[in-house]
Order: sequence, then structure tokens, then C-alpha cells
Amino acid sequence: IPHKECKITVFAWNNRYLIKLEQGLLEQTFKVNEYDLAGESELYKIIDEPFIQDAIRRFEDMNLSLLQARQRP
Repeated sequence: IPHKECKITVFAWNNRYLIKLEQGLLEQTFKVNEYDLAGESELYKIIDEPFIQDAIRRFEDMNLSLLQARQRP
């Protein structure tokens, strides 16, 4: 799924959909049970702009956390 701030990939595996978001060296993966959705089209309704912006904020937190961990003595 094209997006200017992160790479978004959707996989179907082991009766689950995996929504993978990547930004630089960081990634987030969300698993959704295939049986919880009426179909694949419903999955794409989940991946809306508010969902993506929440993930972008988490990437910022993740970056900060990694930076702080690397700076500890």
C-alpha cells in the first residue's frame, strides 16, 4: 500500500492477515484473524489514515527509545 511516510505491506499467512509497517530500520506488525473479517476488503478499511498516523507516532516513540538506550553508559 503506497504511503509517503512508511512502507505498508499486507500478507496472508496461517489463517491471519499481517499488516506490516516499516520506517527506516523499524517495523510494526499487526496480526488480524482471518475469521474476524468478512473479507480482504474489510482489512483495507482498517488501514486508514488515522491508523497509519498512530503507527507513525509509535515509530517516533520507538526511535526515541532506541536513541535513549544507545546513549546509556
